[in-house]
Amino acid sequence: MSGIRLFVSAPLAEGQPVEIGRDDAHYLFGVMRQAVGATVTLFNGTGGAWEAEITQAGKRGGVLTCRAQTAPQRDPPDLWLLFAPVKKARTDFIVEKAVEMGVRRLVPVATEFTNSERLRQDRLQAHAKEAAEQCGAVFVPEVAELQKLRAVLDGWDSQRRLMFCDEAMAQAGGSSSARAGLFAEAQGSGPWAILIGPEGGFSEGERARLQGMAEAHVASLGPRILRADTAAVAALTLWQMRFGDWQ
Repeated sequence: MSGIRLFVSAPLAEGQPVEIGRDDAHYLFGVMRQAVGATVTLFNGTGGAWEAEITQAGKRGGVLTCRAQTAPQRDPPDLWLLFAPVKKARTDFIVEKAVEMGVRRLVPVATEFTNSERLRQDRLQAHAKEAAEQCGAVFVPEVAELQKLRAVLDGWDSQRRLMFCDEAMAQAGGSSSARAGLFAEAQGSGPWAILIGPEGGFSEGERARLQGMAEAHVASLGPRILRADTAAVAALTLWQMRFGDWQ
């Protein structure tokens, strides 16, 4: 299998030609110095991974022809990551690691204490695509537009459980019991979401609302206060090892 991987929106099948645009052509032919006859791995999020041969190459585009499927489609668990945006580089880190660790959807949320620069959804979606290309995934999670946390909770699906990571519990010394409670109470598979708050933490009103939700399971991430990007990785690791596809 080729080490170069590209996400495309076209259907993939044996003998199927796939056209690529200027950006992918620049990367493939300009940056990676590939030429006609070289092989590349393609995936489109639904049809697994395919080995494709470069059959046309140019500065403004090219054509790759699918030869054989190299991996079946494997979707991540039905897990969403809700996170309050932080500084640009650290938000990029959250998106990148969430893709690598296996989430189905990323939802940036504005909480009462969120303090970050304006979010560009298209840039984060492109970052998710690049992360999937690099980590060997065959699925690119959707990155939603920034939404108010209260609006997201207003429309919450009662079938989707929520792992609510509360940094206040670390200060209160409730880490072990919170993790045990989460794992004991929330059994079985099904749709889930993880919520990571902002650097300033959740407001008392947000905390009270979350604690009052039947779908929410409060969890601590240990005795120390974690940065938002570290907390996202820690929470995803705990969830994947207990409920996800790392078992």
